[in-house]
Amino acid sequence: MSQQAQQLDTSFMSLKQVNQLITSGAAIEIAEEVLEKTGANRSYLDQKLSAGNQAFYGINTGFGSLCNTVIPNEELEELQVNLVRSHACGTGALIDNDLVKLILLLKIKSLSYGFSGVRPVVLQQLAAFYNHGILPCIHEQGSLGASGDLAPLAHLTMALMGEGKAHWNHEVKSTSEVLAQLQMPSLSLKAKEGLALLNGTQFMLGHLVHCLIEGYKLWQAAHHIAALSLEGFNCRLTPFYPGLGEIRPHEGQQKSAELIRKLLADSALADAPNKAVQDPYSFRCIPQVHGATYTTLKHCQGVAETEMNAVTDNPIVFNEADQIISGGNFHGQELALALDFLGIALAELGSISERRTYLLISGSRGLNPYLSPRPGTRSGFMIPQYTAASIVSQNKQLATPASVDSIPSSNGQEDHVSMGANAATKCKRIVDNVRTVLAIELMTAAQAWEQRSEFDKASQTSQLMAKYRKVVPSLDNDRFLSEDITKTVAFVKQEFTAL
Repeated sequence: MSQQAQQLDTSFMSLKQVNQLITSGAAIEIAEEVLEKTGANRSYLDQKLSAGNQAFYGINTGFGSLCNTVIPNEELEELQVNLVRSHACGTGALIDNDLVKLILLLKIKSLSYGFSGVRPVVLQQLAAFYNHGILPCIHEQGSLGASGDLAPLAHLTMALMGEGKAHWNHEVKSTSEVLAQLQMPSLSLKAKEGLALLNGTQFMLGHLVHCLIEGYKLWQAAHHIAALSLEGFNCRLTPFYPGLGEIRPHEGQQKSAELIRKLLADSALADAPNKAVQDPYSFRCIPQVHGATYTTLKHCQGVAETEMNAVTDNPIVFNEADQIISGGNFHGQELALALDFLGIALAELGSISERRTYLLISGSRGLNPYLSPRPGTRSGFMIPQYTAASIVSQNKQLATPASVDSIPSSNGQEDHVSMGANAATKCKRIVDNVRTVLAIELMTAAQAWEQRSEFDKASQTSQLMAKYRKVVPSLDNDRFLSEDITKTVAFVKQEFTAL
């Protein structure tokens, strides 16, 4: 742990705070008020169960379409264990460890409000996993995004119980082995606790938070790279005139144009000779296209922050109101729509970027065809554009909304689902794809920028070029460009870090 432990309480948690906490490496500590509130909530539930005169869904009944099957009190703990084991049906690739860490944090936050009927020890076990870097193996596929992220969160809960596998100390191990090495106890589930851990939207939400954090970085990167492209293609700066944003006052459009103006503030581009009357849309409409993505990021951030500070399991235990309510807070429709929207908006950053790449290698405006030092003998940047086009085409396919689909489950009891988990994994793939498309534009724009010598360049683009050329040299002879793309992707990820 690199910093003092951060208190986790019931106060509002922002996207920026989550990012700072995750990246800092700091440990977390459950606030005393949370332990007291969850303890009181659990005591109320225990009293209700001991009375033995009411059926509460999933607490002393079966699950899904078995909701009318009452379970005797002596079998309630077995019910919860069986629930977890039977629901751990994830398949496909394992999700990244940074996503698992986010899910752990978000699950703690949701349970911390004291409406889920879990004992304080459940939150403490989750925090111990977070602090020790025990990251349960969670698969991409298995959640319908409606009755909570059941399968993914079942894999997480299996690990809390000392079952299944987890990443720890750079290895995948059986969780029982990890707990033995750390001399940590496994969690024995009591009534309601398995259901509280499995119900919830944290798989979808973790992906949305991750994609937003990375999306803001990509938005920043897209402008810095576009500034290189604008100089490399000898573009006009009039499309970034402030008055255009004043008479069409979308916040994103205004911010985008302002950022380009700052990046090119001391460039002599405006006075460069041989200007075209107008530039293609991929250059001229940067504020309108990039700006719309910013607007979407802000909207989806609002959805994410509401969900991060919410209770999303079922049933909900209102101890002060003497009510145990079975509802639908686990349904992921809000997140599914946001993830689809975000995926579309980020895919557009890649789409317009690829068009700039295409024009930069077109052999127009005094640039060499394919930016090759010897066109014909050397192919230059002909094929990286193919790669970008392939990725952009895949993003169009990935951007098809998942949230418009629904397949009934549990014998019709769960008859409308959000498919938000599919929207989540698609959105993450789009994020990774856009980073690569922007990297290809950076490679191309850097070569064009160096061929453009008729005016003095901006200090900020010059600084970016100086950093980049330490990683990837200028292209003199044809070489293995796949390695250049890989290095440039890493450069983009490392260089643009502001949320």
